[in-house]
Amino acid sequence: MSTERAFRFGRAHHLVGVAGLPEPAAPTAPVGVIVLNAGMVHRVGPFRLHVEITRRLNASGYPTLRFDLSSLGDSSAADESRSQAQQVNADVADAMSLLASHSGCSRFVLLGLCSGAQNAHGAAIDEARVAGAIFLDGYAYRTLGFQLRHYLPRLWSAERWHRFISRSLQARASQGDDVFAVRFPPREQVQRELAAMLDRGLKLRFIYSGGVTRYFNHPRQFRECFGRLADRPQISARLFAGTDHTYALRVDRQRLLDDITTWLRDNFPVSGGSNP
Repeated sequence: MSTERAFRFGRAHHLVGVAGLPEPAAPTAPVGVIVLNAGMVHRVGPFRLHVEITRRLNASGYPTLRFDLSSLGDSSAADESRSQAQQVNADVADAMSLLASHSGCSRFVLLGLCSGAQNAHGAAIDEARVAGAIFLDGYAYRTLGFQLRHYLPRLWSAERWHRFISRSLQARASQGDDVFAVRFPPREQVQRELAAMLDRGLKLRFIYSGGVTRYFNHPRQFRECFGRLADRPQISARLFAGTDHTYALRVDRQRLLDDITTWLRDNFPVSGGSNP
């Protein structure tokens, strides 16, 4: 059993979140799980994804916190002169301090979808209390293998060639600008940062959906992107082909929840009792 409590917290008392806290007599979890906003979406997550994730993990014995970063959802601004990355990292540090004070955990796993995965990556670079991270549709890069898998089937389709040319002309007319596009850091930078995380002992899980085929389209691509890092035992990746970006379908969401729960149990097992 677990209980949920709403908190206002943070260095400026500006953050709002909901903590899921297993009962005191429940088995002890070695980590707490902190879930970050997906883009501009409120802390419940797209189609209440974050609510379902945290409640599933609470039932397995893990304390959780889903919260709104500064200026998102119910959280206000902190009125600080910081860069966006510094602001996110400070918010995550506040979230860890809150969950630690109510759960007793001193180490944490960060979980984020899309921009939430990027923020989790940034926070994990230097924060000593981070023990691991689950990146949903996080960083990946188009490789030669991606290009071959993406374009070769289209070479034999006149209809697809027509659509490709039409899109190219439209993009040229608008100078190819996409105001919603997110630019990833250079691959070499991300490789260095992931290597440093692994050297510190972090455990990392990458999960890609079928909703990001514009840049990730095959399980082998993770190794194509990150080379020997993919062989390290602390890092793993999985592709759920055919799913959408937010796992809106119940069957897809169940597979995601099962994967997250299993990975946590394997890497940060709850001591005592039995997992549901």
